[in-house]
Amino acid sequence: MKLSQIKEILPTLGNVEFQLENGTFVPEHFHVTEIGQITKHFIDCGGVVRTEKAVNFQLWDANDYNHRLKPTKLLNIIKLSEEKLGIEDAEIEVEYQSQTIGKFDLDFDGQHFILKNKQTACLASDACGIPAEKQKVKLSELNSTCCTPHSGCC
Repeated sequence: MKLSQIKEILPTLGNVEFQLENGTFVPEHFHVTEIGQITKHFIDCGGVVRTEKAVNFQLWDANDYNHRLKPTKLLNIIKLSEEKLGIEDAEIEVEYQSQTIGKFDLDFDGQHFILKNKQTACLASDACGIPAEKQKVKLSELNSTCCTPHSGCC
């Protein structure tokens, strides 16, 4: 989800709720402790120099049990970060503490913001020597005239 998308969604909500993919909710007394832009400048295993940008939200589960972040307040924090930091309209990455700090992609199911598990991948698969996955073929779907008894193919 891009920053522009969350800005469109927030005014339509009564509450801001984040849910992990496993169904667990971030406690409703969470704080958004940071919004920023992260630029990652790196080289992949194929030698290609790359740059990625993301908007980072950091959620914190404080023991401030009476705290509730309302959509208008989060929208104001986003607008302030855009003004002060020049944040671009990029994909949102959410940091949230469980056993360690996890990084999540963000989605919306029509009611809740969903923290989606991120996956790693090779960006230079053509250059790093990992073989392509073999196509799975069902023998029953092969041309039946191939290799039939007395066809002479064997």
